[in-house]
Amino acid sequence: MIYLDNSATTQPCPAAVEAMTRVLTQNWGNPSALYHFGMEAAKELRQARKAVAAALGAEEDRVFFTSGGTEADNWAIFSIVERLQKRGRHILTTAVEHHAVLHPMQKLQAQGFDVTFLKPDATGTVPLEEFTVALRPDTILVSVMMVNNESGAVMPIAEMIRATRRKSPLALFHTDAVQGLGKVPFRAKSLGADLISVSSHKIHGPKGVGALYVKKGLQLPPLLLGGGQEGGYRSGTEGLPAIAGFGAACADLDPAAEIAHMAALRDACREELQKVPGLQLLGQQQAPHIVSASLPGLRSQGILNCLQDRGICVSAGSACAKGHRSHVLEAMGLPPQVIDGAFRISFGRDNTLEDVLALRQALQEAVTVLKG
Repeated sequence: MIYLDNSATTQPCPAAVEAMTRVLTQNWGNPSALYHFGMEAAKELRQARKAVAAALGAEEDRVFFTSGGTEADNWAIFSIVERLQKRGRHILTTAVEHHAVLHPMQKLQAQGFDVTFLKPDATGTVPLEEFTVALRPDTILVSVMMVNNESGAVMPIAEMIRATRRKSPLALFHTDAVQGLGKVPFRAKSLGADLISVSSHKIHGPKGVGALYVKKGLQLPPLLLGGGQEGGYRSGTEGLPAIAGFGAACADLDPAAEIAHMAALRDACREELQKVPGLQLLGQQQAPHIVSASLPGLRSQGILNCLQDRGICVSAGSACAKGHRSHVLEAMGLPPQVIDGAFRISFGRDNTLEDVLALRQALQEAVTVLKG
């Protein structure tokens, strides 16, 4: 199998598997228990939090574990609105967010909040000038994803944060960095975002665990009430095996080398795909790991089936939004025939140039088969 869908999920690395196995079979105590066995589990928890914080460039005590990126996004959005709704009713986001942000925004809009959904340009990026104009004195929340999971567009988050501080000083800034961690260099402490969402299974860790970075000094309403775990924000006994795997995956990251490797594959892929008759590359694709393309006139599912028959896995878009035409590509203004023939290639640390060449050959064969 040639796996080219790393934006959907990644293979857990050996370090993550080892850490999870150790916690499941040896240090399986409750981290809140006050005897030695529980303290060993608490030590595993501290080590994992330290590793995730280091990967984020954050203070250790500002990282709070969740069940994944979706929960982190929902928590950030709804908690900010709960805290600041008396100060204003305007929220600023984009039309190309992951559904974990888009759907909460639509719910808030139905509740009477004034939500602005900024559309991107043809590259998939929201221009900074349009973003700045949309900010208002009564804006209380800004949520913009760092890297788009379908187009590969990289948003100018640092510049957007500075503009927000100038024009909307009451607002808090959240960024969904699920596709950014390990792919786009940033440090939470210097980036300036108030909240940052990340996920384990996008960086060779296990599924079912993520984290929310909360800027120092910012107090949020609790997500879950109970025993007071995760600083009182998210009560409930921690899912320590998955958390340990997440920490091990973060410690295993080599961002500089991996980014260079994936960017080289991305560039080679773009060059090879231009040899496929009728293929169209979509957007600017700044992220090192994502190539978005289309075969207009063909259907995405047919393309995926042909590639699968040859042992190649790619995606028709976000794996988190089944059965829907891509809202990201629609927002970019692409025509229906381009959207319906679109697919996404996403690289990981284990992919090779041979994978790219095999993909190009398989796509050439798929065009011949699907066009009869």
